[in-house]
Amino acid sequence: MVDYSKWKDIEISDDEDDTHPNIDTPSLFRWRHQARVERMNEQEKKKQAIENERKNNQKQLETIQQELKNCSGNEEKLSQLQAKLKEVESKKSELNSKFDELRLQEKKTPWNVDTISKPAFSKTIINKTTKRSDDDLTEEEKEVRMRDFVKDNKKLLEQFGMLRRYDDSKKYLLDHPHLACESTANYLVIWCINLQMEEKTSLMEHVAHQCICMQYILELAKQLDADPRACIGPFFDRIQVADIEYKKHFDLEVESFKERIKKRALEKIEDALAEQEEEERKQRLGPGGLDPVEVFESLPESLQKCFESRDIALLQETIKTMPEDEAKLHLKRCVDSGLWVPDASKVEKDGETSEADDGAAASSSSDAKPKVSTEDVD
Repeated sequence: MVDYSKWKDIEISDDEDDTHPNIDTPSLFRWRHQARVERMNEQEKKKQAIENERKNNQKQLETIQQELKNCSGNEEKLSQLQAKLKEVESKKSELNSKFDELRLQEKKTPWNVDTISKPAFSKTIINKTTKRSDDDLTEEEKEVRMRDFVKDNKKLLEQFGMLRRYDDSKKYLLDHPHLACESTANYLVIWCINLQMEEKTSLMEHVAHQCICMQYILELAKQLDADPRACIGPFFDRIQVADIEYKKHFDLEVESFKERIKKRALEKIEDALAEQEEEERKQRLGPGGLDPVEVFESLPESLQKCFESRDIALLQETIKTMPEDEAKLHLKRCVDSGLWVPDASKVEKDGETSEADDGAAASSSSDAKPKVSTEDVD
């Protein structure tokens, strides 16, 4: 037989009572529930207090019993411990009675919505997105990683860069999710710069749009602390149904990126030209490390005419008219730059070796500045 008696004493739920129309029913139910909760809390405090007293009493009892075992020969102390033991045992019986009475009272309390049931077990499952991998790589390791990635995926990267429609880009990245990474964004940036340097502005602007899409995916992954691959779908879903403000911000970022690419491409072209000029300057340096073009331009106009006309007699006369210290300074700089080849007769006897040296000296001046020998001047 099933015992249904325990279901007889159940306190009616707060929202099941009929109340007078003039009474604020929600407030009444709230007050009832609050009063019941307060009674239950007070009952729990009493139970906890008695339980603590029982634990302390048990500790005292164990301590006295241990002292009785160790006590021998001292009748006075023994009698004191026995009296104290009797008192503690009496207290224990009193506490047990209170505890049993409280348990009985608790058992007779009608069940209500807060006590009618308790969870047998509780389990929480939280689905977490895949975390981004934070690799502590050195700059050299990142460079090697980038180079290997481009080598293995260059064709896929270029195909993605040529897409335009959001649906096509979304499908392509979902088919190749490994492209959703920093290396892809870096490659697209470099590609845009190279295209602009080649004056392929229209194609650069096309690839720039795809580059910003990838950067938005990476930024979304960073904000969510998730793997960029998990943000491919959410980004394209949002950009396709984006509000005016979000789409405006995206378009402004694309235009700003294009301007930065143009500026950077111009800087790289200027750097390349400067590097080329510096390389040419190094190639035409004379034996003393001076640039013959710079030395020639720094000479007095009278000396410049001598070198331009290759007039040895005029050169001799011009040097004689100059102060000795100034003439020595200009002659030394001409020798160090290769404009003036000292000991020309020895150079001619050195054959091919000397000719190679002379050729290097001659090529060092793009304006083909004439050289003269000290023997010619002397």
